[in-house]
Amino acid sequence: MISALFVEQEGVYFGLHDVDPWDINRDARLYNGKSPVVAHPPCQLWGKMAIVNYKRWGGEHNKPGNDGGCFFSALDNVRRCGGVLEHPQGSYAWKRFNLDKPIKENWIQCSDGIGWVCCVWQSAYGHLANKATWLYYVGHCPPFDLIWDRPKGSFQVGFQDQRGKARNKPTLGKREANSTPIRFRNELLRLARHSSMSCIANPKIYNE
Repeated sequence: MISALFVEQEGVYFGLHDVDPWDINRDARLYNGKSPVVAHPPCQLWGKMAIVNYKRWGGEHNKPGNDGGCFFSALDNVRRCGGVLEHPQGSYAWKRFNLDKPIKENWIQCSDGIGWVCCVWQSAYGHLANKATWLYYVGHCPPFDLIWDRPKGSFQVGFQDQRGKARNKPTLGKREANSTPIRFRNELLRLARHSSMSCIANPKIYNE
């Protein structure tokens, strides 16, 4: 069984016989199981627009990084149970929690001696936009190679580029932009399963 944390209500992780989905109604911060996890902690307060919005509007609910402990919980569960955490490329959570920044295509082992990080484009798995994504993986075995191709998406996520019309593509709606392609979901689930396989044990990975 894989536990999918911080996932969309009735989204792509629902209806699978070997996946236990935790949406907003279950509050994934309360997860204390032992199954490997796939974690999608909220990202809205960890990007550049969070800084812009906070300067413009203020308010604790707009404060960058003030996600109620979601990212901390996701990271803790990946380190405790094994699995993989996903966040957008450039997420400030990486710096806040001292995670190594991915370097081009490939996995690199983190200086914490526990996890591995990489950057992958979800367009390689069928997303309509590039959607560059950072992953943090923990497991008994090193992670396997992903699809490192970077096909250009025909749409974009987020605001229009102010440098001119030629730099812009049609913008995806919020739900479609946030959705995880089925092929990418399957890859993340495969990573989570792989994390629990017997291999050269890393004693720092699991807390028994």
